[in-house]
Amino acid sequence: MSDQNHLQNLVELLRLAYSAELAAAYAYRGHWHSVSDADEREQILKIENEEWHHRELVGQMLKQLETNPSRIRELRATIVGRVLGALCHFTGWFAPMYGAGRLESRNIREYETAARYARDAGHDEFVDCFLMMAEVEWQHENYFRSRVLSHRLGKRLRIWPEPPPREMIRKSFAEYVLHAVPSRQNFPTLGDAVEVPHDAVVISQHAD
Repeated sequence: MSDQNHLQNLVELLRLAYSAELAAAYAYRGHWHSVSDADEREQILKIENEEWHHRELVGQMLKQLETNPSRIRELRATIVGRVLGALCHFTGWFAPMYGAGRLESRNIREYETAARYARDAGHDEFVDCFLMMAEVEWQHENYFRSRVLSHRLGKRLRIWPEPPPREMIRKSFAEYVLHAVPSRQNFPTLGDAVEVPHDAVVISQHAD
């Protein structure tokens, strides 16, 4: 696969993530307003702010690549995020916690994939930022997992697979680079192991 193909993959994933972070932030805004526990409100508010920060970082990358977000996707993200946030007030405590945890689990893989795409496209300056965001998403997943497992339903239901330890995010990327073909030209496809998970973000199922 050529550098141009890798760049196209990177740009598409960035555009998807940029709008997804918008939807996630709006959803978390409704989520933290819906819970009564002060500690939970504080933590989910913190997560909302981190999603806004991720959106800002992704937006800066898009500008550097001279690419604009999708207007249609931005509109959909706004609608979906606000609807999900509103539903948190009616669906009870457990469902939003479960949905958020499952979403964050997939977002970890999304940013790990983005780091690989950036490396293969020759944009090594993006790699550390992507890995950092994956680590933050790992923390988000860990929090929501702990809340779900504290509930009686979480102890009975089979929940989403637990991601590898946080330190494996950078270790896995280092191993990927170590075993990658030295030349960036005619690079092989990334394959299933790092395929873009189109359901990895809250609005991916609504993508163009």
